[in-house]
Amino acid sequence: MGFDTTDLLRRLPRPAQVAIATLFALPYFVFNAGTAAFGWQFAAIMIALPVVLSAIVAVPGVLGRMHWRDGIVIAAITVTYFLKLLSPAWGGLTFFPKLFLADIVLYCFLVVRALEGTGYSLVPTGSAVWTGMRELVFYVPLAIVAGESVGFIHFHPAADDLDRVIGAVLLTFLLIAIPEELFFRSILQNILESRFGRRPALLLAAAIFGLSHFNHGPGFNWKYVLLASVAGVFYGRAWRANRQIFASVVTHTAVDVVWLLWFR
Repeated sequence: MGFDTTDLLRRLPRPAQVAIATLFALPYFVFNAGTAAFGWQFAAIMIALPVVLSAIVAVPGVLGRMHWRDGIVIAAITVTYFLKLLSPAWGGLTFFPKLFLADIVLYCFLVVRALEGTGYSLVPTGSAVWTGMRELVFYVPLAIVAGESVGFIHFHPAADDLDRVIGAVLLTFLLIAIPEELFFRSILQNILESRFGRRPALLLAAAIFGLSHFNHGPGFNWKYVLLASVAGVFYGRAWRANRQIFASVVTHTAVDVVWLLWFR
């Protein structure tokens, strides 16, 4: 690993690493200060959450296989994300808390925990794009059959102009695929592999990813959970092929855009 920002932060003393985590609260103050959405209770949470979670994993020697401290951090992030506990802090905008949580989990595991093998680079490579599109081709026929069978999808194309397609790709890539893949594949699947092995980790991460969609709609949306869990297997395969997060981001973006513009 080269001497980049991550390497520099890893060299800092543990107390300094934990203190720096307070900076993750800055976007909340920048975007919400002086508005009706600002609240000191949420401000305190924005400061405390990254500090507490980074402090939990800031223990020398906690390397290699999954540790119970890792489980606490993952559980805290997962529950906060599943239940959308931070959405009110941003006026209901879901992508801000998603990016906030993704930043925290990356900092905790990539910097403080010094977890290796995340494949977190988003530099596009030919192999990553090929792998991502290959998994898309594998998944789409299965998703269409399963989705039609349970009544989750119906074919009605809405890609009426190029601007709509480009907008859908960019928004999905930046606000959905990147933060979700960074957590579910780079961190969760990666760290589960160290404890349970490649195949169980793939299935566990996919199942947890699927469950994160349970509250998309009224009641428990089991159809969404089912299709998202299956999709998670192919996203995990894309990441695992070369341990490149860009590959699973490609698959995730393509799947969501196809669903949004042709089957939603």
